[in-house]
Amino acid sequence: METVYISIGSNVGDRHDFCDRALALLNLLPHTTVTGQSSYYETEPVGSEQLLGLTWFYNGVVRLDTQLHAQQLFDLCQETERSLGRDAENRQGPRTMDLDILFFGQHTIHQPHLTIPHPRLHLRRFVLTPMVELDPEWNHPVLNRPMRKLLEQVSDSAQVQKLDIVPGSRYPNRPTCSPPHLR
Repeated sequence: METVYISIGSNVGDRHDFCDRALALLNLLPHTTVTGQSSYYETEPVGSEQLLGLTWFYNGVVRLDTQLHAQQLFDLCQETERSLGRDAENRQGPRTMDLDILFFGQHTIHQPHLTIPHPRLHLRRFVLTPMVELDPEWNHPVLNRPMRKLLEQVSDSAQVQKLDIVPGSRYPNRPTCSPPHLR
């Protein structure tokens, strides 16, 4: 089992609903258990307004334990984004759902379409704030610093506001998918 952290974010349509749907779908991943989730935060878009649009994001972080390999989890996250209406042609634009694997245990992974830890997470207040809420002492395996220290040192001045919403309240947790037991 590996402990994994995934950031979720939406700035299109009913952002709360998209985040809750993503959380419900993560709860259904095979050989995986969601073990925690941060609050949702409304966050200022980081980057070009021409690319991301003007609507602020809802963001959060989900912790899970999984027996999946990193590439399998990445593929399932991509499939989840598509199922929630993510525009594959315009990945840098506004998005119904964005799922990024932040950490996969303490592993460092460099593959053509997958880099873990996420290469920019330590620069982004909208990722660090919910990460610190969830696990302030989690140590970044490359920077060798706990999340709380990275948040204290981040220079990103984008606004991040905690929302008074219960994550996952629209779609209650269901048992995870797993193959049937053979007798």
